[in-house]
Amino acid sequence: MQVLNTIDFLASPGVLLDVRSPGEYEQGHIPGAVSFPLFTNEERAQVGTCYKQEGRDAAVELGFQLAGPKFAEFIATAKQLAPNRQVRLHCWRGGMRSEAVAWVLRMAGFQGVTLKGGYKAFRNWALRTFEQPKPIVILGGMTGTGKTDVLLALREQGAQVLDLEAIASHRGSSYGSLGLPPQPTNEQFENEIAVQWASFHADSPIWIEAESKRIGTCRIPESLFQQMDRAEVLEIVRPRSERLALLVGVYGTADREALVTATERIRKRLGGLRTQQAVDLIRQGQLSEGFGIVLEYYDKTYTYDLERREVVIHPIEVAGLSADRAAVKLLEALRELQSKPIFVG
Repeated sequence: MQVLNTIDFLASPGVLLDVRSPGEYEQGHIPGAVSFPLFTNEERAQVGTCYKQEGRDAAVELGFQLAGPKFAEFIATAKQLAPNRQVRLHCWRGGMRSEAVAWVLRMAGFQGVTLKGGYKAFRNWALRTFEQPKPIVILGGMTGTGKTDVLLALREQGAQVLDLEAIASHRGSSYGSLGLPPQPTNEQFENEIAVQWASFHADSPIWIEAESKRIGTCRIPESLFQQMDRAEVLEIVRPRSERLALLVGVYGTADREALVTATERIRKRLGGLRTQQAVDLIRQGQLSEGFGIVLEYYDKTYTYDLERREVVIHPIEVAGLSADRAAVKLLEALRELQSKPIFVG
């Protein structure tokens, strides 16, 4: 099989098979890759120990003893995953594991490519990708203004959108994980962003929601965050009543005690008395009133973050507008701003 660099490998056709161990795959993998392990976690550890204690030849022999009986299963599974027998393979460093699986599949009539330098090369490429400067427009707005829905509407209307909260599986607040799947590892978070970032065109703005450096347990890559920090902000503005209604729409079906736990996490910042008042209201089912207290903290945090950025902020009034109509207004506002030489987004 042909050996390709990362960019050519990603652009090639065929099912992407990650032949590393399940544990390595779970820590981080190329987006879209299918776990196709040559060794289990335990077998990989055995081979590694053998290599250190007895040398390469003994480790290779042990590897074939462990993997050999699985070859027929590898071929059968690969046929299901790639009926056209076109595959892409990689291991950690483009070494013996991908070579072994490539040999087996080639004997079974498969064609494809392997990744030069393996997953390690992909990771190096991914981290360098964030250093590529591209035009960013930050979508700002206080908690409850519906920024996520507006981002989705912008994407539907053809705009380039990097939805960091969707990738992180977290809404970026104390309540951010409610109703969402578990967060990815930080490594996988970076991988997903890198592939999307590389796909964006540099001649068109990329919309990104205003975020702090951390989204739950995920950290925005520093070089990307620095670009976000320098970008101008289009801030959607809604009246408080609409914001509270949108928050109830998002969290209204959440477990009450989960909401209470999330509220307790900001007790030190909100204050003991106000936190208790918010908790009591939430337990009584008065979510709008309870969230109204919580907004006292989030509004201050948001305002502080925007002031810290020291960039131009363009307020866009979207009161009464749906996400689709708000997106249209934002795109119109951006076109108008771009016509002015002072706009740097």
